[in-house]
Amino acid sequence: MAQWTSAVGAAQLARLLKSQQERPAGPGTRRPPAYRALADGVRLLVLEGRVPVAARLPAERELALSLSVSRTTVAAAYEALRAEGFLESRRGAGSWTAVPAGNPLPARGLEPLPPEALGSMIDLGCAALPAPEPWLTRAVRGALEELPPYAHTHGDYPAGLPALRTMIAERYSTRGIPTMPEQIMVTTGAMGAIDAICHLFAGRGERIAVESPSYANILQLMREAGARLVPVAMAEGLTGWDMDRWRQVLREAAPRIAYVVADFHNPTGALADEDQRRRLVEAARSAGTVLVADETMTELWLDEEIAGVMPRPVCGFDPAGSTVITVGSASKAFWAGMRIGWVRAAPDVIRSLVAARAYADLGTPVLEQLAVNWLFSTGGWESAVEVRRAQARENRDALVTAVRRELPDWEFEVPQGGLTLWVRAGGLSGSRLAEAGERVGVRVPSGPRFGVDGAFEGYVRLPFTVGGAVAEEAAVRLAAAARLVESGGTAGTEAPRTFVA
Repeated sequence: MAQWTSAVGAAQLARLLKSQQERPAGPGTRRPPAYRALADGVRLLVLEGRVPVAARLPAERELALSLSVSRTTVAAAYEALRAEGFLESRRGAGSWTAVPAGNPLPARGLEPLPPEALGSMIDLGCAALPAPEPWLTRAVRGALEELPPYAHTHGDYPAGLPALRTMIAERYSTRGIPTMPEQIMVTTGAMGAIDAICHLFAGRGERIAVESPSYANILQLMREAGARLVPVAMAEGLTGWDMDRWRQVLREAAPRIAYVVADFHNPTGALADEDQRRRLVEAARSAGTVLVADETMTELWLDEEIAGVMPRPVCGFDPAGSTVITVGSASKAFWAGMRIGWVRAAPDVIRSLVAARAYADLGTPVLEQLAVNWLFSTGGWESAVEVRRAQARENRDALVTAVRRELPDWEFEVPQGGLTLWVRAGGLSGSRLAEAGERVGVRVPSGPRFGVDGAFEGYVRLPFTVGGAVAEEAAVRLAAAARLVESGGTAGTEAPRTFVA
């Protein structure tokens, strides 16, 4: 019986391998043999989760033709992978990927680092900050005071608590977008909202247009839903969207859904201007594409000069919600542990989402909804978000200073909001930097996690989750990882030391 559960074609694997661009070797640098380079490339793809564990690899002859190398080279690479525990084979069943005994399965998203690893590892993988106290505690206490009447009910509110739906609708109306409670559904985080939208509008095999790069966890959610992702390159720097490319994709590919982050885009930090928003809504309407606008970063402006000139929300150009579906969340602006999100759309869309929810999670936890409602209704939300902005601003500035000092060849623009820095890593492979970072005690996600088909190999994403001395130590460890990659992994390294901020 075959042990593989999926398959990777020769052309697909060749494309992924070719995306792993490296800095040209300097004088005196020894290149590894071709079979070793191939084995290392496949191993990195498995460790990154871009090639799943238990995926059947192409036959040696097929891969050799796709890579334009000898079959002997592929055979030697496969043998090296088998010796290291990254490949298993059986006569008649082929070869499939594996991980050595004792190694954790690679994560395909950006999961938080386990608490037991925090003593020795600096975590730059998850773009989330600690709770903005005392507001979390106050919100939970306020929720407990409001809980008794709800405890006498069944507790299932598929559309969300009426009080919270009304409050969210009022907040949109205050922003100049008249909204009724019937246009709101409360979800379990933004991920729950987007998952519900994808299942309603985009069946298996449907096209979804996405910014390139885009948020890694959303890309993976869409892949696992069976979507065909159509990448649309962002404009250079922090200038937002390339509208010529968007119009072309919407016209020619006719995607069912387009997913965008207009405000402090994850991972680049870009902010789309008002004209871009208007033109994208018009283009989506003309193409019959549902435009999903992710607003999870909207309130995380960090520089005062941008606060008073923020563009109108994307849904401001489609107030009835016939083209634009807006997704919001408490997880980024407040705390990742507060798994409350929401959808704003036309009432008929909300009714369809609510009806479909009966076969998913039934509803969102009541206590957390009451906590967010307490924050919204008491002014606690604004105070908590100000704490969050101050944390993120201080961390951003510390990280930028440290990276510029330790890694002057790395290139990036400093965003005015959000939680992430998108960095071109001086010609180095982001995948290899991520692997080397694990060895020196800093966890960093590589660029290809945020792209489609291996794009952005030369990038890493650095979130504003650490500051002060920890940010300085993170930059030192990233520099050590860079030296490891430059030396081909042969430079000596010290074991990561325990670091307590």
